[in-house]
Formats: sequence, structure tokens, C-alpha cells
Amino acid sequence: MTLLRAIACLALVMAGRPAAADGPRPRVIVSTDAGGTDYDDLQSLVHLFLHADEVEIEGMVSSPYGPGRARHIHDVIDVYARDIASLRRRSPDYPEPEALRRVTVQGATESAGPAGFGESTEGSRWIVECGRRPDPRPLWVLVWGGIDDLAQAVHDDPAIVPKLRVYFIGGPNKKWSPTAYDYLVCEHPGLWMIEANSTYRGWFVGGDQSGPWGNDSFVAEWVAGRGALGDYFATGIAFGGETRSRLKMGDTPSLAHLLHGRPDDPSHGSWGGAFVRAWDRERIVWRRLPTAADVVETFRVVELVLDSTTAASSPTASLDLDGQPCPGTRDPSGAWHFWFCPKESKEWRFSIASDDRAIDGVTGAFRSEPPPPDRGRQPSARHPHWWTDDPDPAVAEGPHQGAKTVSRFRREFLGEFADRLRELSELTGNAAER
Repeated sequence: MTLLRAIACLALVMAGRPAAADGPRPRVIVSTDAGGTDYDDLQSLVHLFLHADEVEIEGMVSSPYGPGRARHIHDVIDVYARDIASLRRRSPDYPEPEALRRVTVQGATESAGPAGFGESTEGSRWIVECGRRPDPRPLWVLVWGGIDDLAQAVHDDPAIVPKLRVYFIGGPNKKWSPTAYDYLVCEHPGLWMIEANSTYRGWFVGGDQSGPWGNDSFVAEWVAGRGALGDYFATGIAFGGETRSRLKMGDTPSLAHLLHGRPDDPSHGSWGGAFVRAWDRERIVWRRLPTAADVVETFRVVELVLDSTTAASSPTASLDLDGQPCPGTRDPSGAWHFWFCPKESKEWRFSIASDDRAIDGVTGAFRSEPPPPDRGRQPSARHPHWWTDDPDPAVAEGPHQGAKTVSRFRREFLGEFADRLRELSELTGNAAER
């Protein structure tokens, strides 16, 4: 082996070495829209439970957007319960299923209003309660869905902010929580946050997908038939009327960040990605109808304000942004406010339906473009602990900025997942023989 090859292998080993083995297990709350707008949260829950001996799961919050509810988390806990006897032969640190059920709570069922917060929920109160505990370890909040419950929690008790470490799977999730996100940006600039809008895609896009490492072949080869959790992953997840077995696990990089690398240094790089300090990205406010000549940065929050003098007792309005409904709110002056966040780079078109004749039927358009590479060298002075995707083209997977910082470890992180399932299968088989 050459010296260069030896150094490269050592770097991979160090990047993949579990951080949890070096000290106390990380405290974790997962906020997930499992059962909502995508199936990958359910896959990521399977991965989380396979690694539940390496973290302390203090809470699981069912968060917006969509039909996902706490019962969908309980469904996966029920599957975990079928494997718990085997898993505890591997490690006594796996929590009992009943302990997980006790800390699974319902969060908001709708996105926050224009203020970015509203009424406290069981989920937001649980985040506050955990944040107040006299534990010297930080509290990691892994946000896999809407960020509304986190925003509500820090609104209700800002004193917990220094204790929090947030890994937010943004991108499509961010579009459902634009006001809650904007509230955090404007009112809590000291919050420690990794905002992964596209880096997380490296878990299922790019990397070595040859042979058994493909998103379909891996599940057939290494997941199906390996414990109740493996079978659930391969054949038990239904979404949109179909069984979904194709590997995605788009929320899993948030947990991998804790287990492999240096969690407190997002720039270092790990299976959860490598990030740069975020630049200033205050929301864009348009007080007119935009056209395709108007350009915004992809993933940036946009507020559209349209004046109206129409008198109505309780008018309603909704902006349809390429199929995404964005409800409007009317302020005391009569002006309408619509919030949205473009989740990809393209030309967008929208139309408004309302019983206010002044805005009913109006249309508009705009373009969103990725941030230029030099944005990563312009860190925000106001947000010293906020991190985001690296815009350097060298670490992009196609249009997905930063994704290569995850995908380059594909064989390593999928190999570990396969090893956990293989060991579970062996332990289950041994238990059956007894």
C-alpha cells in the first residue's frame, strides 16, 4: 500500500469513527413528519432504532406538514418491539419500546401562521421540558419535517436556545414552514443550526451505486429478511397506495452527523455532510406581482404582499405555486401576505384563488437560482453558529449543492447499515434456535 493510499484510508476511518464511542451518548429529539408527505421518514426511523443504543432518545415529535401523526411513529416502534429482545443481546443500551412510546408526542398539525409561532403544542412543550433539564450535554434536535414546533418552543422559552444543537433537513421541508423559519432567523440569530437544504440528498443520490449498492438492489440484497425492522423497510412501508422499498432515508444524515465525525464542527465533514457558515439570507419581500425577470436565491424565503380595498367579512385566499398551496393572510390594512420558499432552481409560476375579487385569478412568475460559489466565503456576522450547504461546484451532485460530501461515503454508511441488519438477523436466528 502506498503512503497516499494509507493516508486516504486513515482519513476514511477517522471520518467514520463513531463520536458516541468517545464520550457520553448524545441527547436527541427527533421532529418528524413521518406518515406525511414522503415515505423516507419511516425508513430513517428504522435506521434510528437500529442505532438507538448510541444515542439517548429523549423525544420524538410528530410535526407538520401533511397527514403524519404520532401514531405513525408508534407503528414503527411496534416493529422495533418485535426485535428488541435480539437487539438487547447486542447492547443493553437499546431503550425499551415502552420508553420510546412515553416520549412520542404530537406536535403542530398545521404550519405556523404569519408570526412564525402560535399556540404551544405537546411537542413544543416537550422540547422546552427537555431543554430545561440540568444536563451538561447539548440537546440535539433533528428536524425531519416542519420546523414549527422548534420555533414555538424557543418562542415560549428563549432560555433554552444556548442548549440546543439543530440539524434541519430543509429543502422541501422548509417550504412548509417559511414563517417559522423566518422567525428563527430574525429573532434567534444565536441559535446553533445546520440547515441542510440539499446536502442530505447525498444519502440517495450519487456515490457508488454499482451492483448491490444501488437504491433498489441494496434493499433486496442487504435489508429484506433481516429482522422485523429489515422486513418493514423492504415491504412494510406503504405510501400513496403503493409499497415503497426504494432506499432514500433522506433524514438519516442528521443522525449520521452525530455518530461519525465531529458533531460540534460542521465544517469538518462526516457521513452527515460538510458545511460552510451561512451567509445573510433575509427574506425577500415583493409588494407587486413578480415576473420571470425577477430572480431569487433557491431556498430563500419570499413574502408577497398585495394590496386590496375589497370589503369582506372573512375573505380567504390561496396561492398555488406549481401545485403547492400557500395560504394567504390579510392584515388590518387589508393587504394580503403570501409566504413561500422555492425548493429547487427553475422558473416558477403561480396563481391566486380568492373570494376577494381584487386578487382572485391574478398570476405571476419568478426564477430561482442557486447561490454562487463565493457565497460560502461570506459568512453572516449576525448568525455565528448557522451552517448550510457548501455552494462549491466541486462538492455538488448535479444540482444538489454539498451532496457529494455525503455520497462519497456511500459504501461506508450503507455497509454499516447492512452490518447492523445482518447482526440483528443472526441474533434473531440464534434466539429462535434456543
